[in-house]
Amino acid sequence: MLRTASIALLLLVLSGCTQGQAADGDNGSKADTTAPTVGACRALGPDDIAQASNATTPIACTARHTAETYSVGTFPATLAEEDPDDRALGAFVYDRCQGGFQKFLGGTESLVLRSTMTWAWFRPSKDAWAQGARWFRCDVVGGGEQSKSFVTLPKTAKGLLLGKPDDRWLVCVDGPSVSGSVKIPCSTRHTWRAVTTISLGQTDDDYPGDRLVEVRTRDFCSRSVAAWLNYPIDYDYGFTWFHEAEWKAGNRRSICWAKTDQ
Repeated sequence: MLRTASIALLLLVLSGCTQGQAADGDNGSKADTTAPTVGACRALGPDDIAQASNATTPIACTARHTAETYSVGTFPATLAEEDPDDRALGAFVYDRCQGGFQKFLGGTESLVLRSTMTWAWFRPSKDAWAQGARWFRCDVVGGGEQSKSFVTLPKTAKGLLLGKPDDRWLVCVDGPSVSGSVKIPCSTRHTWRAVTTISLGQTDDDYPGDRLVEVRTRDFCSRSVAAWLNYPIDYDYGFTWFHEAEWKAGNRRSICWAKTDQ
């Protein structure tokens, strides 16, 4: 049985940032006072999404790119006077970027969680914030904070998870266990595939506790992976369950993994 202790991307929400945004980094400039444009594409890497701001110049979406802006918004007046690194900004953006992320990709909540796609959000640089800029930007990227590099996206990632997605957009790992392994596309050599998820509660539910979450996840994944593998006599399965911090950040699901190279 396998589990990982947390999703770092979700935990970052609670520290004032979301999906890899590091509040102590600022890769922006005075030029980012103007709100970004939905549909803009950029060539970003893991180091870029580790920053709170990003003022890189958009490129043509027909060129090689790894990020696409799918949502742009403005912080409300109640947050306009906050410090740009205040965690309340991250909490506000999370609901908007996460909801828009699933809708943009076109997948179910379960499929999105099992995909290689993640999102990053950016705010104005501190200089731009001081000049009155209050926008935020949500980008879809082909990878996560653990990735060594991001995969090239199609001209648009809109609807990428509709129907039966290509294996390059689904998440696997290559290692003796799921825990501690870097997530990779299933189109590459792998030993574990994320095959199903279990919903453990509704939006307004209180966290049920570590023990109950782990047991429910383990029991469900044992049955679910067996069915996915067509009920073999002997099989290996793993599961990833998350704690109260991730629950408060909005995650209500655990992930089931099948040991397979298929």
